[in-house]
Amino acid sequence: MLLLMSLLVMTGAARSRKKAVTEVWPDGTVMDAWFQDTTKVDVSALGRQYVITDFGVKTDSTVVQTEAIQQVIDRVGREGGGVVVIPEGTFLTGALFFRQGTHLHVVGKLKGSAHIADFPILTTRIEGETCQYFSALVNADGLDGFTITGHGTIDGNGLRYWQEFWIRRKWNPQCTNKDAQRPRLTYVSNSRNVTIQDVRLVNSPFWTNHVYKSDHVRYLDCYIFAPTENIWAPDPTRGAPSSDAIDIDACTDVLVNGCFMHVNDDAVVLKGGKGTWADKDETNGNCERILIQNCRYGRVYGCLTLGSESLHDRNVILRNCYTERADRVLWLKMRPDTPQHYEYVTVENITGRCNRFLFVHPWTQFFKPEKRDDMPLSRCNDIIMRNIQVEAQTMFDVKTSDKYELKDFFLDGQPMNF
Repeated sequence: MLLLMSLLVMTGAARSRKKAVTEVWPDGTVMDAWFQDTTKVDVSALGRQYVITDFGVKTDSTVVQTEAIQQVIDRVGREGGGVVVIPEGTFLTGALFFRQGTHLHVVGKLKGSAHIADFPILTTRIEGETCQYFSALVNADGLDGFTITGHGTIDGNGLRYWQEFWIRRKWNPQCTNKDAQRPRLTYVSNSRNVTIQDVRLVNSPFWTNHVYKSDHVRYLDCYIFAPTENIWAPDPTRGAPSSDAIDIDACTDVLVNGCFMHVNDDAVVLKGGKGTWADKDETNGNCERILIQNCRYGRVYGCLTLGSESLHDRNVILRNCYTERADRVLWLKMRPDTPQHYEYVTVENITGRCNRFLFVHPWTQFFKPEKRDDMPLSRCNDIIMRNIQVEAQTMFDVKTSDKYELKDFFLDGQPMNF
């Protein structure tokens, strides 16, 4: 009997191991079992919980309390780590900086200041460049194991920033995102083993979530929203500009699972650098092993977008998702001033409605080509689409160019020719 039980246990373990390695990336390499783990973080296991109102922060939605909240975060770090809890109520703040061992748990609402002066300028990453720019509302740099949890709300309070952008753009049609000074909602950099789960991330002045040079990052069941219209009276068609849901910048091993995304730009965007010499800049980098699954999209420009600030994206999967009214599902932005390589991308089991399913065009906004004798030809290869059941006005909107090569595109196993 003991022998039989031992054999059964061994057989069960072998089956578990087999199940864990049956998933593979588009290039055939085995997907690590980490990607199958959508277990939520247990906040009670993260250490002592520090409710900010127990440490001098007032329940007053009209006063910016950045310093008082930051003092709580710093105290948690000094005392060995734990959870910073935002209780019921609305708490107005500028940029907050989390320390190793600190976590954020949101029950009520953490709301961003409407004044850019509350977000200090520092060396950060924006639009494919490392530069001086404004900090985000929630900042986590160089951390291992950082988490944002809770069913509360982080609200970027973006209305004034959005309106200011469209006013600038009307005055100067060449106004860039950097010209209109706006903070992001969350910025995670140089970190690993990060989980952001359940929280409502809304009304970001600029990109909603930005993760840079990090690995093993999970977004689980988040609600990500920014308005797509009616934020500026002179033109009610205008929404929250460049409010991307999740920007993945030079990262490896990222899981986006079960999220809802409705923003006035792209949903999940892969970035890594831009410019003629971008592949020579060590602050840039590739995106590899990115899995987006079980998500629902409202109105977005692209469900999955590669570029316009991308270098090399490899082993990317978008699957089991529903789109209510995406403009594009897969958008490959081909930037003529940047050496780009998008490869081994799989999009499968997509349902719903969209304007265009696959969109591949040269990028024409704000680029500066330079002379480079050994400029690599940009490429897209091994792009696989299968079991696509969407109502689309145009399924494939693809333009060829002498600036890039499109090779080995497949639809339900059949090669596509462009």
